[in-house]
Amino acid sequence: MMQNVHLAPKSDEDDLYSGYNDYNPTFDTEDLENDTAFQQAVRTSHGRRPPITAKIPGTSASRPLATGFGSKTVLSSSMGRPMTGAIQDGVARPLTAVHAAGYTKAALRGSVFDPLGQARGPAPPLEMKNEDTPEEKIRQLEKKVNELVEESCIANSCGDLKLALEKAKDAGRKERVLVRQREQIASPENINLDLTYSVLFNLASQYSANEMYAEALNTYQVIVKNKMFSNGGRLKVNMANIYLKQRNYSKAIKFYRMALDQIPSVHKEMRIKIMQNIGVAFIKTGQYTDGISSFEHIMSTSPNLKAGFNLILCYFAIGDREQMKKAFQKLITVPLEIDYDDKYISPNDDPHTNLLIEAIKNDQLRQMERERCVEVVKASHYVELANDLEINKAITYLRQKDFYQYEEAVETLKMFEKKDSRVKSAAATNLSFLYYLENELAQAANYADLAVNSDRYNPSALTNKGNTVFANGDYEKAAEFYKEALRNDSSCTEALYNIGLTYKKLNRIDEALDCFLKLQAILRNSAQVLYQIASLYEIMEDPNQAIEWLMQLISVVPTDSHALSKLGELYDNEGDKSQAFQYYYESYRYFPSNIEVIEWLGAYYIDTQFCEKAIQYFERAALIQPTQVKWQLMVASCYRRSGNYQKALDTYKEIHRKFPENVECLRFLVRLCTDMGLKEVQEYVTKLKRVEKLKEIREQRVKSGRDGSARSRREGSGSGDNGGSAKGERLSAKLRALPGTNEPYESSGNKEIDASYVDPLGPQTERPKTAARKRMDEDEFADEELGEDLLPE
Repeated sequence: MMQNVHLAPKSDEDDLYSGYNDYNPTFDTEDLENDTAFQQAVRTSHGRRPPITAKIPGTSASRPLATGFGSKTVLSSSMGRPMTGAIQDGVARPLTAVHAAGYTKAALRGSVFDPLGQARGPAPPLEMKNEDTPEEKIRQLEKKVNELVEESCIANSCGDLKLALEKAKDAGRKERVLVRQREQIASPENINLDLTYSVLFNLASQYSANEMYAEALNTYQVIVKNKMFSNGGRLKVNMANIYLKQRNYSKAIKFYRMALDQIPSVHKEMRIKIMQNIGVAFIKTGQYTDGISSFEHIMSTSPNLKAGFNLILCYFAIGDREQMKKAFQKLITVPLEIDYDDKYISPNDDPHTNLLIEAIKNDQLRQMERERCVEVVKASHYVELANDLEINKAITYLRQKDFYQYEEAVETLKMFEKKDSRVKSAAATNLSFLYYLENELAQAANYADLAVNSDRYNPSALTNKGNTVFANGDYEKAAEFYKEALRNDSSCTEALYNIGLTYKKLNRIDEALDCFLKLQAILRNSAQVLYQIASLYEIMEDPNQAIEWLMQLISVVPTDSHALSKLGELYDNEGDKSQAFQYYYESYRYFPSNIEVIEWLGAYYIDTQFCEKAIQYFERAALIQPTQVKWQLMVASCYRRSGNYQKALDTYKEIHRKFPENVECLRFLVRLCTDMGLKEVQEYVTKLKRVEKLKEIREQRVKSGRDGSARSRREGSGSGDNGGSAKGERLSAKLRALPGTNEPYESSGNKEIDASYVDPLGPQTERPKTAARKRMDEDEFADEELGEDLLPE
């Protein structure tokens, strides 16, 4: 098998690739500087000879080609000059096609590789613009005129009419100078007509704004009479407006008509406005018939409210009642292009507009409109829609928070007690909610029962029923109603929130936490839900989780003082005084009337030996609770601890004047007077002894009274058991009536009212549901439930 295999001979002569790296040094372009013939051709006309004609033999005849085996023949040009690849004087010139340009041969000759030409240095500086040329002066002057026109317009928009007029006049003067300079160096065709037009138009507008009507009319005449301004005729509208302000109605009508003739029909809106102004001018002159023609044309082509009203006015002036009715029918068919409720909202703070809106908000026409609307719907096939409109009307009354409208809303809702089940359930749900807000739990329970009996699948009715049961302390039964509401509508967040509160009341902490975590997944960043989760983790003695959820809470409501103080309390319990101080201080900054926060901050500064800083907090506490002597004693104690004994003595004297029987104050007065060597010490010692004696007498009387009452109770225990038990039952019932910290939605207990403080910074949105903040937060959820009942399913 190897007999057909032939090995290549080892001979350098038969190398197929030999000779490819050999090249003629004549083709090396880098040595052209040393090529005498080439340099001579460049400097002289030697290289500019005409091309070879057909009479001269071509170069192809004298250029034998080299073979692939290394045999080479010298090539010569047609003129007898050796080619760049030829061998001259025995030196072979390299061929650049096989070497990277600039890397080998150039380096040997001392040149530097610089393909970007950086060695040539920076570009020469730009030539300075010659500002002395006439063209440049004209450009600068034209720029100045444009700036003056812009400044004039800006001053007018800012209300500075005098400055706007001055700028407009200055622009006019400079523009005339500009025109003269252009005429001197160029033909009149090169004048900037647009600039001239804008300068004159702005000047006329500023004259008119400053009520210089004669000057404004003259300036407008200059524009209108100049045939070079193609659209100058439209400014006759502005001239007509000036005549209308001057009460020159005949000229105003004349110029309006002239402008109307020059405005093409494609500008329909502008023509309608001019026609409307013509009609107003006819009304001013008493030409009601001509005014009717203008307004009838407008109402037939592009009806609007102003034209329709003016048309009614013209027919009223001539006493044509039938045409007034037709005009009114045309007027009410004009679309308002605004929402029904938005038309009674003032677009600005104009007091006249606000008074007008208040006058027509509930006038006879609007009352008739509402009644007719409901009657028409009732007479149609959409009776259910009419019932929904009535309920919607009642809810609107409630949202306006007007007492008289509140009574009307209640009466409207009571009308549906005899309607079908769905409408009855919706009305009874809202009535139950209203009575619950007023703490009339019996009425709230009755209407809640009516709503549930009318529609057992109404989640809002079941939630309200659960609220009334919750208020009576039956938490297990309340939880059943909330669960049923959730079975009917799993998205009822009110029921889910309330069942979480119910589990919290029943001390079923894990179930309560599960409810609030589900609610957190539905209501992202709800302040109430976040606070309840943090509170549950605190009950579970997991302060780290409680802190984490409170941090999320203050990211939602960063100004909530109670959440900040709660964070301070948790950090204080963990022993982190610096973090506790930070959050207590933030809480104080947003709500400087919380006694607990003030007390903690004062005690913190005393512990850190900064008694002077603690004084301001105790002084504020004394202002909040002026009848509590302990705050004033703390102020005096801080002065004493800081070494300011004279100020401490004066403070103790002031306290003694307000509270003459305070033993602690007298003791400190005796001690300070003794240490300072004052003569009043004996006086205060005498007062102290007398007060202590009176205190002992009172304590003996109290002790004897307690002993006597104990003996009487032992003697009458047989006959007084029934009375005592009845009293105990009344007391326990009273305690049960007091609401806790987690009541659903609305609570009216005195405990919450007494525990709350008035925030001097105003109400804050979305505060967590705590004892002090319970009522406000429940109102927010209550509004959501009320809104849900507008169109019950």
